[in-house]
Amino acid sequence: MKDLEIKSVPIEEAEFCVLDVETTGTSARYHRVIEIGMVQVKNLEIKKTYRQFINPGAPVPSVITGITGITTADVINEPPFENFVPEITDFIGHSILTAHNYTFDHGFLREEFLRNSFEFPGYTGLCTLKLARRLFPELPSKSLGNVTSHLSVVHKNVHRALGDALVTAKILLKMIDILREEHHIETLGELLAFQNTPGGRSGGYRITKKKLAGDFASLPDGPGVYFFKNAKDKIYYIGKAKSLIRRVKNYFSESAARKAKKISVKSSRLGFIETNTELTALIAEAELIKKHKPPMNTMLKKYSGSHFIRVSTTQEFPKLGQTQKFDFDGNDYFGPYSKRDTAAAMLNIIDKTFAVRECTEKDFRKGKRCYLADLKRCIAPCENGADSEMYKEELCKVYDFLSGNNQYAVNRLLEKMKILSGEQKYEQAAEVRDTVNLLMNQLNRSSILAEPVNRAKVLIKVRGALEDDFLLLIEGKVIIKGKALNEDKLFETALDDYFSGTLHLFKGIDDKDLERMKIMLSWLVKNRTRVSIFYLENYSSKEELEKKIIK
Repeated sequence: MKDLEIKSVPIEEAEFCVLDVETTGTSARYHRVIEIGMVQVKNLEIKKTYRQFINPGAPVPSVITGITGITTADVINEPPFENFVPEITDFIGHSILTAHNYTFDHGFLREEFLRNSFEFPGYTGLCTLKLARRLFPELPSKSLGNVTSHLSVVHKNVHRALGDALVTAKILLKMIDILREEHHIETLGELLAFQNTPGGRSGGYRITKKKLAGDFASLPDGPGVYFFKNAKDKIYYIGKAKSLIRRVKNYFSESAARKAKKISVKSSRLGFIETNTELTALIAEAELIKKHKPPMNTMLKKYSGSHFIRVSTTQEFPKLGQTQKFDFDGNDYFGPYSKRDTAAAMLNIIDKTFAVRECTEKDFRKGKRCYLADLKRCIAPCENGADSEMYKEELCKVYDFLSGNNQYAVNRLLEKMKILSGEQKYEQAAEVRDTVNLLMNQLNRSSILAEPVNRAKVLIKVRGALEDDFLLLIEGKVIIKGKALNEDKLFETALDDYFSGTLHLFKGIDDKDLERMKIMLSWLVKNRTRVSIFYLENYSSKEELEKKIIK
């Protein structure tokens, strides 16, 4: 891909290959790689991993063993680096090569290629250490451990290639969130430029227009939506922020991204809507952009597709499938997922973990067991005399998994892997291992609700710094009580009608409802510690519910 094409790629469409190497020393020229770990990040999701021990052709120094735990015995029977060059280059592909202290890992990779007489590709590089220096000047050290701790990311298998590569991928994703939120970084070119822009502890800013300066001075230090207006008082850019004043200040900073500078230069006035939490700011931003269609906003102008996992509960032995349609048709729906790949990954995990049917209706009606039953991936409900209760029990376990209870699935897979290894069925055990890794990568995308969305009737409390937000999910609608969206009356009416048994406010759901659900559920999963969920069926009256919320 040409340099100009790379720079224009939106961040959410970019592909990164996060690299980490363990070595026999610190000099790429004189020392060797003993372990390589790589993580593919695509569409802002971790997709797959790669790890390999490598024979360095020399003993592993004891000091390195003390740091990494890797011994000479671990690598002495492994092939040399040259054997892995094709699969390493294939894994990296055209991705942006990324590392924490890029110079170190890239330098070792380059030297190993050249030492073994391979041409080294001209990878475009991204350094999370450089990003950390720009984003977190207050940290005394920008080491991987310090940045990981600062961002509250769990770091497993420290000083091992795949463990360090995985945690680097996770902090990269968190950094990208911050860059998009606070620095208006939207393209790969802007991200790559940001890492090399000199940063300071505070950074100066200047606003020369009197009315604009007055508007800026009125911004609160809290969440909300802001909008820039031109000389004709027309809104031409809308954004959201955790801190309105800090976010907008970045537009007038000397080191602001090019697009941010363009917006600030054109602006004559500033406006804002304060919200209780970032969640309602996200929802308000998405809906205001569709309403006003500001020329400088490139995203959120249209409703994106939604993907669900449908359980065909209208059948005696329900089957799971993927769909973009959501309906109150007697079937159960889990989601919505923003990306088709996420829903497909969840289905893949279910197929390989739980013994529910995968066959088509045509094959099912034949009444003959298939190879999946022999592999113990299905309890064969197609056979005469099939135990419907056993199938229901298995389906309940699937529902638990889709509702965010993942431990059973992990334990079942690990036990299966142990049995297969004991039977020396190593290829099958490796496939199960890959499913475990896929499951671990999908944990943060599990639902926070304990029931399908079509059946969900819940009140959700989101804790804010000063005031809380309350959201009602009922019959596929999300109604919000709080600042910005002016739905307090509808919220109270829906709640009253539910407890009086006269709920008939809604007729179907539209794209706006699906987008609200998507934004809300995605945010709630990532911010579980700030969320309380109240299932309406557990309360006999609105008064009882309110007493529970106040406690």
